[in-house]
Amino acid sequence: MIPIRTVVPTAAEASALLGGLRRTADADAIVAEFAGDEPDAALLELVETPFASVADVDERLARTESYLRERGDRRAVFLTVYVRMTATVRDAIDDGAFVDAEWAAAYLVAFTERYRRALVAFERRAFGSLPRPWLLAFAAAARRETLVAQDALLGINAHIAYDLTYTLGDVGIDPDRGVKREDHDRINAILARLVQTAQDALVEAYDAAWIAGIDRLLDPFDDRVALLGLKTVREFAWRNAVLRADLPAWAGEPYVDWRTETVATGAAAVLLAPDIDADEHARMRDAEADASVERAFGEATRRRT
Repeated sequence: MIPIRTVVPTAAEASALLGGLRRTADADAIVAEFAGDEPDAALLELVETPFASVADVDERLARTESYLRERGDRRAVFLTVYVRMTATVRDAIDDGAFVDAEWAAAYLVAFTERYRRALVAFERRAFGSLPRPWLLAFAAAARRETLVAQDALLGINAHIAYDLTYTLGDVGIDPDRGVKREDHDRINAILARLVQTAQDALVEAYDAAWIAGIDRLLDPFDDRVALLGLKTVREFAWRNAVLRADLPAWAGEPYVDWRTETVATGAAAVLLAPDIDADEHARMRDAEADASVERAFGEATRRRT
């Protein structure tokens, strides 16, 4: 029988759910805005087929990041961090850091596949299959009205606060649930280091450009990137996977879907409405463009990983 503590939200989860319910975004307006746009055929050629292996993830994700960056597409900002994350997990697999290396490799591919499917859905304007946290992240990048820091954090939020739950379902947490939990925690430790790297790279890029005020997006970073906080949201993903595995599908899946989307969408809404007034936000955007903060962020991230 599933423990009651797994079903009942923790205090942090309950707070996050309430916060998410208070913050909404007009998804219908976003869909209407982008529905008529033509897809990028060259981008789709890069990501149209599912990832087949860790090597395939490495190669095509890097090419996708380069393609978007060269076109000035702000979706490259998150990919700059994510390419480094996948490379770090790959190295850990090669170094024997995981108890079940085969499962860890499948986890990496499945996690990246969640991102690929979201990217393809947005590019094809297949909004019905696009998770709302990714809709908000991709739309913000396409509009270019957000700061580089916001683009990075919106992608991190969608991938960790939303995709992680479903990745665990894709690869399965049984049999040997205890071993898989250990390897999940090892991957989470890598995620935590990479998110910290992204934060440090953002601070470095903005400091070099003499742009003040970015601390209001990054401090406290956990509260901005996910209403649960980064450490708690990774535990949240595991608890969700346990619920989906142990409860009847008619009960577990709708409940997990609701709370995962509520938390991740609420966090995205927080990121899109930072504690910065409109005039200051516009000033920072102008300063970003003048100082090439996006390029500086990429260089700082690559240098730190």
